[in-house]
Amino acid sequence: MKYFAVLLPMADKEKSALYRPDHLAFLEKMRDEGHVRVNGKFTDGSGGLVIYRADSYEQCEEYVKQDPFIVEGARDYEIIEWEAVWNED
Repeated sequence: MKYFAVLLPMADKEKSALYRPDHLAFLEKMRDEGHVRVNGKFTDGSGGLVIYRADSYEQCEEYVKQDPFIVEGARDYEIIEWEAVWNED
């Protein structure tokens, strides 16, 4: 399983506000299914970051394209494969 950092820069603030509840419900579902490890918004309002788990870039992009923010044009996206190192406390 690979990890992918997905940047979600702001494309449309009004659409982002409108579709935020749908976006958050989508991410909760994806976390519950094990496809999202962590997510959060940037405090400067410029967008957010989601860490996806997927077998490939293509699979990750399939997940990202289901996000209501992407479907509705509220955000753009950039996917970067990430070699994560986790603290195992």
